[in-house]
Amino acid sequence: MSAKNYPNPDKKYDLHSHSTASDGELTPTELVEYALECGIDVLALTDHDDTSGFQEAARAAQKGDIELIAGVEISTTWNKRLVHIVGLNIDPSAPALQAGLENLRGQRMERGARMAERLEKRGIPDALAGARQFSNGNILSRTHFARYLVEAGYVKNVNDAFKRHLGDGKPAYVASDWAELDEVVGWINAAGGVAVIAHPARYKLSATKLRLLIEDFKACGGVGLEVVSGSQDKKDTRNMAEYARRYELHASVGSDYHGPAQSWSGMGKQPPLPEGCIPIWQLWENHQS
Repeated sequence: MSAKNYPNPDKKYDLHSHSTASDGELTPTELVEYALECGIDVLALTDHDDTSGFQEAARAAQKGDIELIAGVEISTTWNKRLVHIVGLNIDPSAPALQAGLENLRGQRMERGARMAERLEKRGIPDALAGARQFSNGNILSRTHFARYLVEAGYVKNVNDAFKRHLGDGKPAYVASDWAELDEVVGWINAAGGVAVIAHPARYKLSATKLRLLIEDFKACGGVGLEVVSGSQDKKDTRNMAEYARRYELHASVGSDYHGPAQSWSGMGKQPPLPEGCIPIWQLWENHQS
């Protein structure tokens, strides 16, 4: 299928973004207003393990010429690795989804306490209280710790915090058993949404392991792959487009925008989906037409 045959080809989509309800820098209202400034026509709010920002964002969207999609980005364990699964066009009030997200938020708090203990052993006291100062929502993330480390002068920037302390395998990193892949996809599907593998190039999986992830994801009922992501280069986008075509997955596009301090991607700057990809929004826009 060529791009000219896509529904609403002139619309600009961003189906992966974050607000202060998780680890974004902008409130849900500010995020919607910024998306409008960036020329976005359809925005999905996909906060980590939380949907509490959606109602505020929906009110802001009603005041502007923008369509808001209810979404969430869920922490998932696959093959002993952390992967993120985005749910799009969900019912935020779905009971199974909300019960699962509440459990994940509790795990995040427990992980945060352990991370703070490890940072203290490295000569960085009061990290838990410091991180909580940057958490305006219901979750506590590594990004909140990173922002505290920047403010307290322990690192130069957020990226430096992850490279030195918080990234996978670093001294303050704490692994966690998140929800299993089949559970997460099941929550999303039960909430009337569609499941998408978020920023697949970021996991640095071998070709064999990425194929296994996609195959397991499809077997659970997943239908989408984030082909265009703010955290990857053009080569990665071409590779992900090929995976989407090969495995007959619908393709999504998202900036993964967290706020003005995010240096690696800006909202509205993502390229269109590569030729031959079937966009994820067909799954709901065709039903609405």
